Amino acid sequence: MELVSGGELFDRIVEKGSYTEKDASALIKQILEAVDYMHTCGIVHRDLKPENLLYYNQDEDSKIMISDFGLSVFIGDNLLTLACGTPSYVSREVLAQEPYGKPVDVWSIGVICYILLCGYPPFYDEKDEVLFAQILKGDFEFESPYWDEISDSAKDFIRNLICIDVNKRFTCKDALAHPWISGNTAKDTNIHSSVSEQLRKNFAKSKWRQAYHASAVIRQLHAATTAQQQQQQQQQSSTTVQPVLPVQTSTAADKTNQASSVVNSDNNNNENSMDVATTSSSKAANYDTARLNPSTVTNL
Repeated sequence: MELVSGGELFDRIVEKGSYTEKDASALIKQILEAVDYMHTCGIVHRDLKPENLLYYNQDEDSKIMISDFGLSVFIGDNLLTLACGTPSYVSREVLAQEPYGKPVDVWSIGVICYILLCGYPPFYDEKDEVLFAQILKGDFEFESPYWDEISDSAKDFIRNLICIDVNKRFTCKDALAHPWISGNTAKDTNIHSSVSEQLRKNFAKSKWRQAYHASAVIRQLHAATTAQQQQQQQQQSSTTVQPVLPVQTSTAADKTNQASSVVNSDNNNNENSMDVATTSSSKAANYDTARLNPSTVTNL
């Protein structure tokens, strides 16, 4: 456990007087290096999002810390089936309830990178079913005028992270080798005004919106699973005279804690449930953190 007092990533960006693509590239590089180290150790975080990226202290050159390892798990080279994460940042394969692994973290980093360059998320809609459909299709755009000043290299980088084909999606090492991270393709144009304005608009109420959508995902997944099972039962009834036993289902309906997170234990083997984590609004609290220096990512 370490005390982190530097505040959340987005708050620091809004407070800055200048902010460029190069700044965003440097931030994403830190995140990639830390997550690559975790993946090398066989660990997947499963809930990467801006609220879990905190500055270690108030210093201008403070390093970022990755927090909230409540959903992280050691998987080695295996695949997982328990759906978990935060809706706007969760990958397509998790929402589709398919076996998944380390690439889910890369997808989340892609979503974070997208937000860092425009101030709003690539997937969003007031209607849950529309939001889910966007994620499942990987349906996002680089809208004008918000992306007019952003380099083609940055857009290419994001496309390779938010990629619905897991086999084509970048690994952390692939991402670190991309020119937008390792080269000089990131622009030095000041985008602070537009990005900070959008951050204020879109994330001022992110805490309650996050909690709402988390609960909505649980309901949606359970409804989809129940409907599928009922359809299968009807098909079986029409083709056999044998009685059909009811399929046991369960839901993830943990109540949201006021302070920090809602998490279903990984000991629950119900593949149809969805773990949900929401972070505390406290700016200076004890978090389970991993410094973005790979050699110090030890507190897992």
